[in-house]
This record gives sequence, C-alpha cells and structure tokens, in this order.
Amino acid sequence: MTVKLPPALDAFIKGNPDVWERYQGLGEACSEAGPLDVRTRRLVKLALAIGGGSEGAVHSHARRALDEGLTADELRHVATLAIPTPGFPMAIAALTWITDIFGKR
Repeated sequence: MTVKLPPALDAFIKGNPDVWERYQGLGEACSEAGPLDVRTRRLVKLALAIGGGSEGAVHSHARRALDEGLTADELRHVATLAIPTPGFPMAIAALTWITDIFGKR
C-alpha cells in the first residue's frame, strides 16, 4: 500500500533527503537496540503516539500495525489502555484516529 505523505513532510524530505535518510536510520537502530519483537515494538510505538497526542503518528502506526498483521481489536485495546494515563479524552481521540485507518481499508 502506497501511503501519501502529508505535504509538509513530503516537501521536507525532498529538500532534505540526507536528514530524512539519517532519521530513518535512527528509527531502525532504535528498533533493533533491544529484545522486543516486531509486534510488541509496533504496539509500544502506537502507545507512544497516543500518549504524545499525535494524530499523524497514530495514523502511521495504526496503518503499519494492520499491514504487519495486528488486529483492529489489538489497536483499540492500546487506545483503551490510555484511559487512566493520558486520560479519557486522549483515549477517545486515539480511538477516532485509529478508526480513521479502518475506514480507509
């Protein structure tokens, strides 16, 4: 599935390909730096995106999670787990952002 990047990000990548390449490399290095498996890393990244309140990152990690075989119920559970920590409003926002991705499939 080809993902259309947000225009600002696309413009940044075109203007700064070396920075983008190094950023991608940093992400890969961080992923491989510990014992967590791919599935667990994706759930953690989704949780971090929710906690950070980043709609774009939630969309991205939800999309990738589905592509990697995780289920809609697993992604909704991550959002539900956000209720006691970042709060009920953030969890509900995250559920809507995750649902955005289901609607595009």
